[in-house]
Amino acid sequence: MEGVLVAAAVLAAATLFGLLRRRRDGVLRASSRVREGGGVHTLNPDELGADLGAKATLVQFSSAFCAPCRATRRVLGDVAGMVEGVSHVELDAESHLELVRRLNVIRTPTILVLDAAGRVVRRASGTPRKADVIAALGLAIPDA
Repeated sequence: MEGVLVAAAVLAAATLFGLLRRRRDGVLRASSRVREGGGVHTLNPDELGADLGAKATLVQFSSAFCAPCRATRRVLGDVAGMVEGVSHVELDAESHLELVRRLNVIRTPTILVLDAAGRVVRRASGTPRKADVIAALGLAIPDA
């Protein structure tokens, strides 16, 4: 009987974890440093290996065997193509370990929305919805 209770508890905990992760997956929110009003992370073209967008940049951290990364690449590429002055930069997390550690990238895909100066305005883990990315760009682009 004790084994059944342990199995039920583990199943309940795993279900709760899955539901919480699904709810948070792909949601673009202010990074913790932005919320706390502390130092905001800033990225420059040298770190990204590409120029920043004139108005904003969508940075995606991916890995080789990440299935959601392909869907995220499509979403971010579509948005960058729709909004003038926005560029999409995809970085391999394994090739940019120093940046991954500094930005606290825990899983892929992780998306960062940068303003024109390279400051991180929003971030998400998981595949975001196109409408959410467009809304996040509204915070990154003044007078959008």
